[in-house]
Amino acid sequence: MKGRALDQLGRRERQIMEIIYKRGRANAAEVLADVPDAPTYTSIRGMLRLLESKGYLRHEQDGPRYVYFPTADPDRVSKSALRHLVKTFFDDSASSAVAAMVGVYEKDLSDTDLDALQLLIDNARAKGGAK
Repeated sequence: MKGRALDQLGRRERQIMEIIYKRGRANAAEVLADVPDAPTYTSIRGMLRLLESKGYLRHEQDGPRYVYFPTADPDRVSKSALRHLVKTFFDDSASSAVAAMVGVYEKDLSDTDLDALQLLIDNARAKGGAK
């Protein structure tokens, strides 16, 4: 993606990128089916071409259709988005962000989930997290 962040995209462009990240790859008809309050098929095709020209997507020919896929690793993009979220809404505090997530989902967290979170904390502590 050559340093471009998804937060620089318009609302509809972000929706399309989210769909393609979720699916892994998609053609225009698949994107159109997943977009809320979808515009026309022609508009979706135009936005896919625009996202490709901006460097966010690439395409392959699959019969008569183009299949689009992201140029950046989804894991890297999700980590970048998460860092942006934590910096913007939680004053760059990982513990505040985690506390908020636990608070939102506390009734849904199983013992297995809580054990997994504890293991992550223990591993971070063992790796010498900031004192």
